[in-house]
Amino acid sequence: MSRVLTIAGKELRTYLVSPMAWVVATVFLGISGLLFYNIITWYSMQSFQLMRMPHLGGQVNVNQMVFQPTFHNMAVTLLLLVPIVTMRLLAEEKKNKTAQLLFTSPVRLGEIVAGKFLAALALLGGMLLLTLYMPLLVWAYGSLDWGPIWSGYLGMLLLIGAFVAFGLFASSLTENQIIAAVLTFGILLVFWLLGWAAELGGEFAKVFEHLSIITHLEGFLKGVVEVKDVVYYASVAAFGLFLTHRVLESNRWR
Repeated sequence: MSRVLTIAGKELRTYLVSPMAWVVATVFLGISGLLFYNIITWYSMQSFQLMRMPHLGGQVNVNQMVFQPTFHNMAVTLLLLVPIVTMRLLAEEKKNKTAQLLFTSPVRLGEIVAGKFLAALALLGGMLLLTLYMPLLVWAYGSLDWGPIWSGYLGMLLLIGAFVAFGLFASSLTENQIIAAVLTFGILLVFWLLGWAAELGGEFAKVFEHLSIITHLEGFLKGVVEVKDVVYYASVAAFGLFLTHRVLESNRWR
């Protein structure tokens, strides 16, 4: 475990001294903040209109109207940015010819994979954590049910883990970082579009719904943490890491 943490720490330091990580964080926080501002402005207008028409008996739910779409927007933004974060993890090692040093070191391949995975997860998780100012602002000026907020953040973290695992897998397939990023985006987009395919119906609708990476996020955003959704994200991440390990193992014996 100490080797895994050492590798993760080294990779995380590499991220933090690179302008790329700061650019990605700025873009993520900027886009998320702008979209949150638009949503909260629209929510305020809806609330004001209902206050002027109490006879309608309507009531707006801040969790449903503000934070569910906000988390969805974050997920879409991460779909675009995670490939940029993960593209260098193993592709750079191959390009710089340092991959063979890793393969011949006493560190096991599983420890290398786990360390790089944790580094990217920590970076992206830290970016996600910085968005906590959004619910805190709403809570400071009104009421807020924190249950769906915390479960939403848990779901987002699990989603990021699945994204990173397949980003790491794509990075293990090539020494070209651009190809790794495009491949990661393609894989994640397929997982995402399965949810849309499920909405079209048909005999495979249930299968597509089960495999969709975004469908399993819905329960978390509503404050419902189901074992099947946690198991899904954990399984997707584990499968991505398994594929990465197999690719590295095959490269070792070439």
